[in-house]
Amino acid sequence: MNPNWLTALAPPHAPPPPPLWPPAPGWWVLAGLLAAFAAGALGWWRAPRVRRRRGALRELRRIRTAAADPQTSARAIESLLRRYAMAVFGPDRVARLTGESWLAFLGAEGAAALAGESGRALLGAAFGDHPLDQRTEWLAAADAFVRRAGRTHKSGRG
Repeated sequence: MNPNWLTALAPPHAPPPPPLWPPAPGWWVLAGLLAAFAAGALGWWRAPRVRRRRGALRELRRIRTAAADPQTSARAIESLLRRYAMAVFGPDRVARLTGESWLAFLGAEGAAALAGESGRALLGAAFGDHPLDQRTEWLAAADAFVRRAGRTHKSGRG
């Protein structure tokens, strides 16, 4: 046995550098977490509008199933339309609208059926003038307004 056996070994050298592709498993995990975070952030960003629309549609279903007189239904529908429009378009654009200007706004933003006689009947029934029962037309127009309002309006709130 040679006492200097270490000299017979190969000369020391560094291992080759690790390849850039494919990445190590930790990088794959990090990429997956970043993708999940981005999807969650996108869902969170869209949530206020979706939640507001779903809540309004849920309230419309509750009004539809309630066996109420035309005046109570008209008040509930008018209140819902006003609150939803204020939330979507902001109080500075909606709060001052009354009567025909309010009906024209509703018609322009998706509830075309309320821009005419049906809308005047809704306002009349809501505020006690003459309770004509056009509940199905009012509910259909309110549903259309909730589903379409703010879709093309880029400066809407939330």
